[in-house]
Order: sequence, then C-alpha cells, then structure tokens
Amino acid sequence: MTPDRTPDFDFLHQLADLAGETVMPLFRKAIEIENKLEGGFDPVTDADKQAELKMRGFIQAQFPGHGILGEEFEGKDLDADGLWVLDPIDGTRAFIAGLPTWGTLIGYRHQGGQSLGMMSQPFTKERFFGDGKKAFYQGPDGEHSVSSRKCSALGEATLFTTAPDIFAPDELAAFRKVEQKVRLSRYGVDCYAYCMLAIGMVDLVIEAGLKPVDIAPLIPLIEGAGGVVTNWQGNSAFDGGQVVATGDPDLHQSVLDLLSGRS
Repeated sequence: MTPDRTPDFDFLHQLADLAGETVMPLFRKAIEIENKLEGGFDPVTDADKQAELKMRGFIQAQFPGHGILGEEFEGKDLDADGLWVLDPIDGTRAFIAGLPTWGTLIGYRHQGGQSLGMMSQPFTKERFFGDGKKAFYQGPDGEHSVSSRKCSALGEATLFTTAPDIFAPDELAAFRKVEQKVRLSRYGVDCYAYCMLAIGMVDLVIEAGLKPVDIAPLIPLIEGAGGVVTNWQGNSAFDGGQVVATGDPDLHQSVLDLLSGRS
C-alpha cells in the first residue's frame, strides 16, 4: 500500500473493520455517556471517539496529504484535494439504547470528481457502499449490487425521517405536507433509512439539521443505486442542513415543490 494510491472500496472496508473492532466490545454494555449539547441531548461515548481516532490514524498513515472531516474531532486540511468524511457512530442514541440502527459512515471526495461512501453496521454484519455510479450490499446473504426502486407517485411512497423534533416549526409544517400524501411514514432509523432507500425498500427520506458527516458519505451510495439526494432547494446535500433523498428521480421534483410551498 502506497501513500499516493487511489482510495478504493478495499480501503473503506479496512476502515470499517477498524471501527467495528473498536465499537462492538462497547455495544450493549454499560458505558459512560457525555452530552455535547447544552439545553438538549447530543450523546457521545468512548466508542465514538476511539473509532474515529483509529480511522484517522489509518488514513493519515496511507494518505498523509488528504484532509479529514470527522464528527468528534477538529477537521484537518479541509481544503485538500482529497477529503475524508467520518462519522464513527451515526445514530449514537440508538447505540446507547442497544438498537442496531446505527452505523459507521465513511466517505471520500476528491476535487477531481471521485467519490466513495460506505455505511457499515458491524452488529448485523452489513455494509452498504457506492461510488456514485454503482452501489453494493455485503452482508449475511452475500454481496451483490443494489438499486433503488421505481415509485413516481407520492401516494405509493414509503417515507422515513429520524424524528419530527429534528425540524424547526416551519420545516415541520413543510414535512407534514409531504407526510400527509405518502402511503407509509416511519421514524427513527438514522443512516439506515438511506441504506434502505438504496436497496429499494424505502422511497423517500426527508431530514433537517444534518451535519456534513451525517450525509456526505451516503451520497455516493444513494446516487450509485440510482437515487437522488439534494438539499430542499435542489442543490448539493454535501454540506448537510435540509436533506431530501428519493429512490426514483421522477419523485424528487414533486417532493421539492411541496417542501418549498410551490405546490
């Protein structure tokens, strides 16, 4: 392995292995929980911190010129041509509650256009990954390519969001306009929602208040599976904030119109 080689899925799998080896001994165990948010609850654990540190160290050893944007520690060389985006445990609330709907998010973007993304769930032994052109699943039933499903009618769609309380009042009103039109709405699965969209089980995910680490690693997966992910204005979702993802591109514009009040 050389420092200047091009990152690939194998390298993402190695990072995911490191994270999984670090966090699994702490899952469903009595561990200390810190709160990062005054006046609210934004938990972080030693599992989050240790996993990110190990992934950062591995990246820096192989790609010393690359930047790193992580959830738990200060960013490094964020204007570098190659940027890694890491969230060691997306869904820490689920993690501390013993639910397997959290995951390790690993993303890479090069200014020249290359992008990679992975969600690894070490408890279920599942990984979802893509490069913007193709997407794959690896898990107990093997490895295979995946694609989102066709669903152009909102009335036939299944919608996921983390929870209604992630939205500001005006955002919640816009979200409800969409929710009232879908066939099924479910809450609470964090990054797993986007993975279910990529494998064709869910049609629509709407969220707000996201950080780049929450969504950037998932973009190559969603797009590789044939879906679309943008902010609520139809622009890049890389920087987080208000995010909408659809499995069927034909559904996307109608959802944006509802969220913006154009319909």
